[in-house]
This record gives sequence, structure tokens and C-alpha cells, in this order.
Amino acid sequence: MNSIRRFLALGVLAVILAVSIPRSVQAQCAMCTLTAENATENGNTQGKGLNKGILFLLAIPYLAAAGIGVLWYKRYRGKKTVNVDNDPIVLN
Repeated sequence: MNSIRRFLALGVLAVILAVSIPRSVQAQCAMCTLTAENATENGNTQGKGLNKGILFLLAIPYLAAAGIGVLWYKRYRGKKTVNVDNDPIVLN
């Protein structure tokens, strides 16, 4: 019963946060936007480098979370055994 309440509270919190996020946001400052737009129009590679840097910064937290998740899964998953004729057999 306590886990159901916790799950519902987490769901309500997620809905409140999703509703409270503003609809339009600016991801780059005006200087970065102008540099990226002008660089791609003139054939320079500065805009491409800026975009690759943004993707690199975006990917690192996801890779770290995935690594922690894999380590957690391997550390805390249980070993399942079955006893057949008094001999334990490990299933995983």
C-alpha cells in the first residue's frame, strides 16, 4: 500500500512539473545563434563544431546514467538456483 502511494505521488509530481515547464525557450544566446547561422551560410565549419559540441555535452550525462544503470543491474540482480536431486543449478 505504501509503494502505491509513493508511485501515485511520483506521478502527480511528474504531471505538475510537466505542466509548469514554459512552452518556448531559447537554447542558445544571441551571439551563439548568430555565429552558427553566419558560419553555415558562408561555408565555414564553426557552426558544425558548435553543434558537435552541444551534442557531445548532451550525450555525456546519458552515457553516465546508462553506465551506472548497468553496474547497478549487475551488482544487485539475484542469483536464481534450483535444487535437482540435491544438486543446485544456477539459472543465470
